[in-house]
Amino acid sequence: MDLLDAMTQAAKGMKAQGARMRVISENIANADSSPKGPGQLPYQRKVITFKSLLDKANGQQEVEVDRILPDQSEFVTKYDPSHPAADKNGFVKMPNVNPLVEMMDMREAQRSYEANLGVIDMAKGMLMRTLDLLSR
Repeated sequence: MDLLDAMTQAAKGMKAQGARMRVISENIANADSSPKGPGQLPYQRKVITFKSLLDKANGQQEVEVDRILPDQSEFVTKYDPSHPAADKNGFVKMPNVNPLVEMMDMREAQRSYEANLGVIDMAKGMLMRTLDLLSR
């Protein structure tokens, strides 16, 4: 793989991790939201899946976003009989978002994004150094 292909692959990885960070950000933003009225469901956590594709032009594996799906885990219930969305027993369904898990996922996505950025920086530096050597 030449340096431009490496930069292209890293950019695709950055794009995928950027999408992951957007989904995580949405989950965190809605972690404390609640339904407005009885019978309504709260925000449902979203998860992102990736797929690996073969680039037939250069024979390299690529990553891209496959789907963004709702998390099928159970909603958290909270006892609050005064809440407008409380059921007959006084429980309110809350989002199935755990902020700690989301922050851990965000940190992992950030590190992967930074690793891909490092690949681009290194490839760019190598290309610039090569051009310097050739221009002498």
